[in-house]
Amino acid sequence: MSYKRLETDDIVISAESITSPAWSNNLVTLGARGMVTSSTQAQSTSGDYYWQVWNANPSLNTAELQFNIAYADKQGSGSLWLDQGISHISPTKTVYRQYRNLIKGDEESEVLFGGVAADYFYVISLERSRYKEKLLAGTLDLTLKSGSISVNLVDSSPYVTTQTFTDAGREYDLYKKDSNGNISSSYSTLGSWGKFLPDVGLILLNARMLSGSGDTGNEHGINLPISRASNSDREN
Repeated sequence: MSYKRLETDDIVISAESITSPAWSNNLVTLGARGMVTSSTQAQSTSGDYYWQVWNANPSLNTAELQFNIAYADKQGSGSLWLDQGISHISPTKTVYRQYRNLIKGDEESEVLFGGVAADYFYVISLERSRYKEKLLAGTLDLTLKSGSISVNLVDSSPYVTTQTFTDAGREYDLYKKDSNGNISSSYSTLGSWGKFLPDVGLILLNARMLSGSGDTGNEHGINLPISRASNSDREN
């Protein structure tokens, strides 16, 4: 065995990047018809922690997993206790701790939305096979609807001049976009709508903003019904 020392000319640094749509079949938009849950998975043990969302009936060979959605609660509310002899230890509390540790890197910090601590939130976690190195900041356009009320959210990356980093990489707030395309970066007393972490494929949604309860600012939720009943499976 022999070797030759690398010279300066032997190393090529390329700035070339390749981007492609995140969703299956090269779709850039995943509409309501392209989102299907699996009743089998939702009713299984894993369904107590998260629900899988597919682009077609999961029983079909052509169906592909797009993302998972979970509800996280610091107090463990909204789900049954794992052991009836140990209070408040539940799937929703497990989910809260998992993502708090992923983002903050410790068990003491609070999850913040626009500087406001959140005891409960939603997590949309993109299936790992849907993206390669990372998601492209500035391309998120998310519409949430509850009943007749909807809100359109975009990530803040095109509108900020400084980067915020966490243990999970870059972090951007979610801004509201109106029907005319105008962006609102203001926060209510409940904080921001959520956050986007493109390096780990995560979207976190501020549940208090979505429910709209107690909002005295100039942003309003979508009246999403959320139950924080203790030791009760509410399928938030």
